[in-house]
Amino acid sequence: MRSKILGLLATVALTALSSAATAAPLLAPVFTDHAVLQRGQPIRVWGAAKPGAVVSLSLGEARVSATADAQGRWSTTLPAREPGPALTLTAQADGDSQTISDLLVGDVWLCSGQSNMEYPLRRSLGGEVEVAKSADPDIRLLQTGRASLPTPTTALPQGAAWRVAGPESANNFSAACFFMGRDIKKTTGVPVGLIDATWGGSVIQDWISREGLHALGGYDEGLQVLADYAQSPELGMAHWVAMFDHWAAKAQPQSAGWGRPDLDDRAWKTMPAELFWEANPGLETFDGTIWLRATITLTAQQAKQGAILSLGPIDDMDTTFVNGRQVGTTQGWNTPREYRIAPGGLKAGPNLIAVRAIDTSGGGGAWGPAAEKGLKLDDGAFVPLGKTWRYKVVASITESGLPPMAPWVGASGLSTLRNGMIAPLIPYGLKGFAWYQGEANVADPTEYARLLPALVGDWRRWFEAPDAPFLVVQLAAFGPRKTEPAWSGWAGVRDVERRVAAADPKVGLASAVDIGDIYDIHPANKQQVGRRLALQARKLAYGETGLVAAGPAPLTAARDGGAVVLRLDQPAVVQGDARPVGFELCDAAGACRFADAALAGDRVSLAVPAGFAPVKVRYAWADSPIINLYGATGLPATPFEVAIAP
Repeated sequence: MRSKILGLLATVALTALSSAATAAPLLAPVFTDHAVLQRGQPIRVWGAAKPGAVVSLSLGEARVSATADAQGRWSTTLPAREPGPALTLTAQADGDSQTISDLLVGDVWLCSGQSNMEYPLRRSLGGEVEVAKSADPDIRLLQTGRASLPTPTTALPQGAAWRVAGPESANNFSAACFFMGRDIKKTTGVPVGLIDATWGGSVIQDWISREGLHALGGYDEGLQVLADYAQSPELGMAHWVAMFDHWAAKAQPQSAGWGRPDLDDRAWKTMPAELFWEANPGLETFDGTIWLRATITLTAQQAKQGAILSLGPIDDMDTTFVNGRQVGTTQGWNTPREYRIAPGGLKAGPNLIAVRAIDTSGGGGAWGPAAEKGLKLDDGAFVPLGKTWRYKVVASITESGLPPMAPWVGASGLSTLRNGMIAPLIPYGLKGFAWYQGEANVADPTEYARLLPALVGDWRRWFEAPDAPFLVVQLAAFGPRKTEPAWSGWAGVRDVERRVAAADPKVGLASAVDIGDIYDIHPANKQQVGRRLALQARKLAYGETGLVAAGPAPLTAARDGGAVVLRLDQPAVVQGDARPVGFELCDAAGACRFADAALAGDRVSLAVPAGFAPVKVRYAWADSPIINLYGATGLPATPFEVAIAP
């Protein structure tokens, strides 16, 4: 009898343990062991339970409860707290229980953007040493991981959890974010929680909510395609291909018919079939549209079959034709292209393969091993494409404008990164935001001027933090230097960042323009980026008075006889050369000339050439400007474009 009772008790115990192990968590995924809760404000807590269930929560001595709605969602707030000993948070409902421990109260910062914010600590300057000394029990790290979704989710990517800062957790964490947080912690002495939600190469549109893009205007068609895709990927794909073809016909009418077999392309240049096109002379920095053509010769027996056309990856987008017939359109810089050709689509003799390839930034074109490109016939035979493409440039991105991106593709879509990586965090209590992004949007600074303030407002609204500081890194220099004034999307985005910061007293600008690398879009000096972000945080979030957190910026520009006098917001100094360099004067027709400049305190005098009628002043207006104008604290003057007062 005793053995039966013991066996029954063991069975009950195992069943209880199994039920506890498989019970769905009551708390939202952002709440894990080692989290930091935002100090000085009511602590928002939420999660999921059975519909109608009463959820009881305890945090230290505080006790609150909430009732799950018909969908099982619940939310409540706990009283505001200040830093102190580590806490435990427990949630209970209908016999289920979840406890998370080692929670600190402090300041939480959300760091986001593309690859320069994603850039890991281990790769930064002195990264091995920085990782080795990263341990700090009062700094906690949450790396969301990547997730791109057509609709918002409440679930963080698998494995995302708060961790105590140390070599293992900090190794691949955002370097700029980590250095910022470390400086903030040194200054404030309170625990700091850092959230790394980043995706390299991402456009700003993919971080703004559907509601935010709709309110901004101009994105409704793409948002409808995204909604179609969420309902049916096939429907969304068909809608997007139609949008894309319409754009190409309107933006690039000169290339109509370049997919036809009867087009004479003997005068076209050739390029290797397996390299990014930037490896070819004259295309080193080209972003835009290029047509690629090649022929594959088949026997009559081979031509009777169906086949798969394999082209390898094409950066970023392609529309591919076989014998003049469109066989597929794909977006994705590293997505191998494989298009099915039904029997009857091939012919004996030469078969034309024509590709309209569009690159929006970075490397471009059809890349990958040439030996893997060709026709995979239904009988198993493989007929290679060959080692070269014939090609002809259609237009640069600045000439044609950006094509409509497939809105569901992560990093280049609409709202998908916000849906997968930011939505699960909402409305976690935050001290502020740090943003390092813009490289993926340099083709259209004018649109970025609409998008950046929209992002700021969107995130503040969703996180219920209308006055939260928003810290923006101004893009670092990158790309070949120019000897004459020229259009620069990089400079345009930097000026947008400057103007957004100037218009909002809670937006801070941390310029990285002087710590870039003309050969590397990912400069390793993230210590300075983090330090400059922390300076802005100290000023805007922590109210340090008298702190100079940025370099000189323009206030006014006006004519004074034969000169234009620019007034700065602080005295400036010249490093190296006797005179400041990089100033331009531009006339009403858009013609710009470099101007001789003389510095006196917070005034820069620019000599106006005889017969020239300037209407605006530019400074450091280039992808990779030479910077020698700084503030007294060593921070660089911001690049800018300002109008000259009459």
